[in-house]
Amino acid sequence: MKRVSTALPDFPWDTIAAVKRTAAAHPDGIVDLSVGTPVDPVDPVIRAALAAASDFPGYPTTVGTRELRCAATSALTRRYSTAQLDDSAILPVIGTKEAIAGLVSALGVEPGENVIIPQVAYPTYEVSAILAGATPIRADASGIADVDSAAIVFVNSPSNPTGAVMDVDTLRRIVAWARDRNAVVVSDECYLGLAWEAEPVSVLDPRVSGGDHTGLLAVHSLSKVSNLASYRAGFLAGDAELIAELLAVRKHSGFIVPFPIQAAMVAALDDDRHVDEQAARYRARRDILKPAVEAAGFTVDHSQAGLYLWSTRRESGRDSIEWLAQRGILAAPGDFYGPAGVNHVRIALTATDERIEAAARRLRG
Repeated sequence: MKRVSTALPDFPWDTIAAVKRTAAAHPDGIVDLSVGTPVDPVDPVIRAALAAASDFPGYPTTVGTRELRCAATSALTRRYSTAQLDDSAILPVIGTKEAIAGLVSALGVEPGENVIIPQVAYPTYEVSAILAGATPIRADASGIADVDSAAIVFVNSPSNPTGAVMDVDTLRRIVAWARDRNAVVVSDECYLGLAWEAEPVSVLDPRVSGGDHTGLLAVHSLSKVSNLASYRAGFLAGDAELIAELLAVRKHSGFIVPFPIQAAMVAALDDDRHVDEQAARYRARRDILKPAVEAAGFTVDHSQAGLYLWSTRRESGRDSIEWLAQRGILAAPGDFYGPAGVNHVRIALTATDERIEAAARRLRG
């Protein structure tokens, strides 16, 4: 029997264990900027909703409560100017990583069919294609026209890891290309609420979709904007027929968001105050860290939005993370995200104010 695991790439973070040990040996402790994991408190309004829903002994539904689906549609329209969706166009998921990893298989992509992923991309897009036996092809918006066909096109704006933002015209071109070939566009929008120097737009925005969500799926996570990474709280939105297909697969597979988490998601989606406050924290940390990174000789490319500084010293990213580790700072090498990222590093903003300030001092020498 062929083992699927042998076709998968090495798990990226396993490859920087030695560098992490170097950074951890710093006398003032490590500043871990390698993973985009939230460090700030979960807002009390969310925790109260979680606690209030904790006495629920039965099985929740895979489709989620109507309150959750309505909260999601309202938040998308209110926060990101999407067209109002019917609640049948929403599907809660147990964190967006597992949803993305299984998406190519769940949508019935045949072995050997093409799946387009960005040149520099979140690794799980490629994993999703590999698990389905599909063929991942790296192509950005400028190169997609050179690909003859695809079953799925993954886009990610704001990008992880680069922080690049696609404008309306670029997204419209991708959607038009996909529709001409009967391909599904999966738009990973987990960083849409974290904009610094450019305004990101959803694939479900009428300026992009033309008011028609056929063949479009938007992926949304509460991990970043609401600090709910440990809750594993996300949802898919878009084409109601595709949502129904995915719901059928998930019902058979038992992929159900726990009921208390669903209640917490409703509270998070209904409350914009905590989202704005968290975005302000990240902006303040970026204002401290970005100048220090540049003062240390790095060029910060893109990074108009999201939680990362996509940075280069015009050398191998592996050499750069060694240099940073000598100063007690751990970052992710750009080759985690594809061959085109080999000379960059991804530096996260997800550390406490104290650790961000410590990193800035070390970078300034």
